[in-house]
Amino acid sequence: MSGVMGERGARAIQRIATTPDWYEPYKISQAIRAGGLIHVSGQAGIDDRGRTVSDDFLTQGRQAFANVQRVLAAAGASFVDVVKVGIFVTDMAADLGHVITLRGEFLSEPYPADTLLEVSSLARPDWRIEVEVTALAR
Repeated sequence: MSGVMGERGARAIQRIATTPDWYEPYKISQAIRAGGLIHVSGQAGIDDRGRTVSDDFLTQGRQAFANVQRVLAAAGASFVDVVKVGIFVTDMAADLGHVITLRGEFLSEPYPADTLLEVSSLARPDWRIEVEVTALAR
């Protein structure tokens, strides 16, 4: 589900959302299509009920990437359209190898540009990873 949310100058900005939309109460768009790009907000390892899927990093990571994939699909795109990835983790030393595994499972050549950051915490204390992307709009 998506809809045009507003105009800024001569350019349309389109909000992309899936159902359920756990971001709506926080006044955040799941994604925005603007200027030929799709900007997907950070996605965590939560299920359709908004619950964290597991304490396990890889399980959370796979769900986070699946959530990104779902939002991209709602925008008419996929991982092949991704040009930039941002990955936020709470324990770089423990999980860098897992991040590389996830990149290999969801991304392909030519690999997108990527920023990987360790943060002290994410929006919920049980989250260990959050993934955001920028993709080309089709």
